[in-house]
Amino acid sequence: MSSHNAHTKGLLLTALGGLMLTVDIPLIRLAHGEAWTILLLRTGCTFVAALIVWAVWRSFSKNAPQLIPGWSGLIVAVIYGLGAVAFITGVYNTSTANLVFILAFSTMFSALLSWLFLNERPRPLTLAAMALMIVGIAIIVGDSIGTGHLFGDVMALCSAFAIACAITISRASGKDMGFTALTGVLLPFALAVFMVSRTGFQVEAPWWIILNGAVVMPFAFFCLANGPKYISGPEVAMFYLLETVLAPVWVWMIFAETPSRNSLIGGAILIITLVAHSLWQLHEGRKRRAALAVAYPV
Repeated sequence: MSSHNAHTKGLLLTALGGLMLTVDIPLIRLAHGEAWTILLLRTGCTFVAALIVWAVWRSFSKNAPQLIPGWSGLIVAVIYGLGAVAFITGVYNTSTANLVFILAFSTMFSALLSWLFLNERPRPLTLAAMALMIVGIAIIVGDSIGTGHLFGDVMALCSAFAIACAITISRASGKDMGFTALTGVLLPFALAVFMVSRTGFQVEAPWWIILNGAVVMPFAFFCLANGPKYISGPEVAMFYLLETVLAPVWVWMIFAETPSRNSLIGGAILIITLVAHSLWQLHEGRKRRAALAVAYPV
């Protein structure tokens, strides 16, 4: 596959995964359940669905990807599992707008980790974008002090960092991690089983979370986890921006949950910065590929 086709495939995969991910939080909220019960159903359904798809794929093709490709795959699975626990905790301890705005910081975490561990030095504009995003995060988190949302905001930040770590390790390994993120749900599933055995099974509309776990999450994370094979870490993280933009819209339409003024200000800073930076990145990427095509014609 040519570098141009590989890049296009990577962009398409991550765009589809990011778009599907936008309905994750609304489906969690629609289930009206206790956090550990929701985590149990969400992760359990995701793992079963992933295992069925993998088994069918394996029966038709010997080239089906491994569930966990080596030690790097195991590390990525654990990181995705920890990120899932932080995410669900964030859903129940802060507003949807705060959660998804802070999750958008995974893009800049990814750029920073790529710089530290992959020698992909960010350009001055990327560093400037990081500084602006820190300002946006500070406005959102500062608004939560004294409101009871601070813990949820911190959990959202931990989830964003976990996503960035998983993307960076996946990119460094060069391995197919399509099923690894889905296998990683075993860790939060085991934790949820233990907690539900103490608190009891509490959910009013389980079909929403079953749909989320069995269809939405496997599709979204398979696409997003495969992205780093074809495109850079910051580009993969960029498509999490779709959730940042659309999830608060769905929640506002369904639950009439209106973000606070400071949350909107901080979120606007994050979104504008990310959109501008992403457009600049794509433009620079096209210029580099065009220069390579001229220098090394096929």
